[in-house]
Amino acid sequence: MAIKFEKWQGLGNDFIILFDDIATSDLAIKMCDRNFGVGADGLFCPTKSDNADISWKFFNSDGTVAQMCGNGIRCFAKFARKHGFIDKDKFSVETLRGIVTPEILENGNVLVDMGEPILEPSLIPVNVDDSHHFIVQGFDATAVSMGNPHCVIYCMEDSEIQARAFGKSIEEDPIFPQKTNVEFVNIISSNRIKMNVWERGCGITLACGTGACASVVAGVKKMLINNICDVVLPGGILNIDYRKDNHVYMQGDAKCVFEGNFLI
Repeated sequence: MAIKFEKWQGLGNDFIILFDDIATSDLAIKMCDRNFGVGADGLFCPTKSDNADISWKFFNSDGTVAQMCGNGIRCFAKFARKHGFIDKDKFSVETLRGIVTPEILENGNVLVDMGEPILEPSLIPVNVDDSHHFIVQGFDATAVSMGNPHCVIYCMEDSEIQARAFGKSIEEDPIFPQKTNVEFVNIISSNRIKMNVWERGCGITLACGTGACASVVAGVKKMLINNICDVVLPGGILNIDYRKDNHVYMQGDAKCVFEGNFLI
């Protein structure tokens, strides 16, 4: 059996997108394997929705279900438009995080209304009284959910070194009942930060869209940065706008890398 797919990347965060509604946990593990499969951070496919223009099934590379993915939604938007699953440049997508609205811009970037951040500890979830300020493994942290949990740590040390050294242990800390994504952030200026991420279910990746959003939300709440901020990731730059209506808007590119057939 041959499975038709395209490989896409958003700032180096890479995904396999299937044309047919056949994505499963086991298939994600097999196809995302970088030695024996195609190799990717996640796998998804378009599906029909009763509540939005379109929906998707999304799995991380380890087979776990992903509630939301910022880089993935930009890739999904351009894939769906390219192949006629959608016939307009701005549309609604039903995700496990809720309905999000991507818009494909004339310059090829995708602007996504990522919705409102979740700061209530029980809904993130994180077992603390105050999500804005708590200590985890010696770090002063902020927890934010963008449909998936994030632990954001602003630090003076190099963010990449910190993410590699402490990302996994913080991801699996019992304070996070569903585990968590972990972002280490360095401030470059009031409207520019450097972020490195340890993604839940993936490990170190080149970018994380929801992590960029969560990092700006945390920085604004701590009064460290402005509400409009460029987030410098290993794979490139995302522009994040945390607006007065409490919605977070993300803008960045997404590109198709190649297409193929996976034999099983």
